Amino acid sequence: MSIGMCRWAIAEGYIPGQSSDDEDRRFVSHEAACMLNASDCDAKVRIMLYFEDRDPVGPYHVVVPARRSLHMRFNDLTDPAPVPRDTDYSSVFESDVPIVVQHTRLDSRKDALALLSTIAFGENA
Repeated sequence: MSIGMCRWAIAEGYIPGQSSDDEDRRFVSHEAACMLNASDCDAKVRIMLYFEDRDPVGPYHVVVPARRSLHMRFNDLTDPAPVPRDTDYSSVFESDVPIVVQHTRLDSRKDALALLSTIAFGENA
């Protein structure tokens, strides 16, 4: 079964620099890309980040195993560079097999948590 597209874009990205609880990973402010690979082949995904005031950074490389999902926190990306906090950015995902990408942000700067989730823009390359 194949579902999704090979190119995805998330125009809105921002990782808050503070969290109400830095000790418990569940409550650390973060951005995530939730990727679904329903195919029988591993998906090799390249991610590029784009900024308002500097050159793009990337590619970051992740693999979404066949018939699995991956909830990747942008906070965890370090190679080729950590994703900056308190900085607006956009991201583009290119996969060698069709996948589905959903964007989620947890903003825990205050005790009243804010959660945002949206589907990314997708197209086949």
